[in-house]
Amino acid sequence: MPKPVVPEEKRRRRRPTKSGTVLSEQLIVGTALRMLREHGSAGLTARRLGLALDADPSTLYRYFRGMDGLTLAIGDALIGQALRGWVPTGEWRADLRAVGLRIHAAYMEHPQAAVLTASRVSGRAHELAADEAVLDILRTAGFPVPDAVRVYHAFVDTTLAFAALDAASLALPSAALRADEEMWRSTYARLPATTHPRIAEAAPLLATRMLTSAYPTALDMLLDSAGAQLEDVRD
Repeated sequence: MPKPVVPEEKRRRRRPTKSGTVLSEQLIVGTALRMLREHGSAGLTARRLGLALDADPSTLYRYFRGMDGLTLAIGDALIGQALRGWVPTGEWRADLRAVGLRIHAAYMEHPQAAVLTASRVSGRAHELAADEAVLDILRTAGFPVPDAVRVYHAFVDTTLAFAALDAASLALPSAALRADEEMWRSTYARLPATTHPRIAEAAPLLATRMLTSAYPTALDMLLDSAGAQLEDVRD
């Protein structure tokens, strides 16, 4: 049975750790993000995190319901990072595009954390704020509730799916990533038109295009579809 999570105001140590640090949820999440960036998900354990914080590993369970609870907090922190400083303009398409690109960019800054968290639902403050903002953008634009939920669903899943896909590539060992990228310039670029005519004619573009994320294009296509749907509602 997991230990109950202690409220934030009661968690703080009355004395700092040996290194002079007072633990907080924010500090633990920030340290976990650094460890993920340096060592990957396999390197993030309660023991190693405790060592990095100069604290007993059991102390972490006063802040989170196990390592899974920490994982959810990390995902929520990425969303909070994405929305920090964002101010809606009132133009629904521009606002949705900005939110999507911000979330995708935040995950790309922390690819190892993105691979670990993109498929999770935390129900924490930043995630809820993002969901509320997206739904408010759609409802204020005039989408009926069922349509707003439909577009919201597609928007969130598209954003997180591309975040997970692109982050997985960035999280590869550098040699593997270079080998994958080179494949477009070697194998694909050399296929003869006699056997692979469509690949051959597109090869120069593929060699450039496939090295970048398709998320902005997919996002624009989704917003185009949503815009057409909204026009139908208004007519």
